[in-house]
Amino acid sequence: MKSKSGVIVSVIFLVIMIIITYLPVAILTVYSFTDSTTIGVWNGFSLELYKDLFNDSQIMEALKNTIIIGVAASALAVILGTMASIGIHHLRKVPKMIMEGVNQITMVNADIVTAVGFMLLFLFVIVIPNEYVTLILAHTVICTPYVVMSVLPRLSQLNPNVYEAGLDLGASPLRAIITIILPQLLPGIVAGFALAFTISLDDFTISTLVSSSVDTIPRYLYNKLKVKGIMPVLRALSVLIMVAVMAALAAINIVSHRAEKKKIQMEKLIGR
Repeated sequence: MKSKSGVIVSVIFLVIMIIITYLPVAILTVYSFTDSTTIGVWNGFSLELYKDLFNDSQIMEALKNTIIIGVAASALAVILGTMASIGIHHLRKVPKMIMEGVNQITMVNADIVTAVGFMLLFLFVIVIPNEYVTLILAHTVICTPYVVMSVLPRLSQLNPNVYEAGLDLGASPLRAIITIILPQLLPGIVAGFALAFTISLDDFTISTLVSSSVDTIPRYLYNKLKVKGIMPVLRALSVLIMVAVMAALAAINIVSHRAEKKKIQMEKLIGR
């Protein structure tokens, strides 16, 4: 057992890390509700920054592009990642280890290397005139490994008797996967989608090198910060993005909890 002093040090360290992590976010959130041009100056409660945010056509266009690309890429990544996870799960030990290693290449590779590779691919090998499509394809590639890493552990936790029971009751292999396996993988799939969307939302390097005309939120922020510095309206934008991410995390937890309850009930019915 840990000594009392060790526990106290651990708690103090945790508290310090939480403060360092969330204090800037808290300050940003507080000063998004005042119309002062400088953080540290409180001009009274106001929603003026949020009003300016929704009236800024450039920000709204960048936000629309970010959501469209993120949702499309995440949806494709979920489909491809789930199929890949099922395939990897049924491989033998050595091929499975190789495929898991290959899946992690994009995750550990430097963003600039991946971005330059995509740029050369779409310039000289696969020429696609629509930059929306190129961005969606590029984001799908970088997001899919994260879906695989979210879904694959869930597959290893499944009770194989559930799938076999479905086959014994007359379901085809495809129907058994859709009606039995996929519902049990739902927490991993939802977590993979949220993680993929976050990766797409946060991407700057690939979006900049692959596309020259489609503005996303990271590109818009970078371009504006270079010219105008930190604009007050960006405080409101940052808070809205943070709230959206927190809402997604809450949804993931709710779906995971419900799916886990259904899984337990199903296992009790068939007798694990």
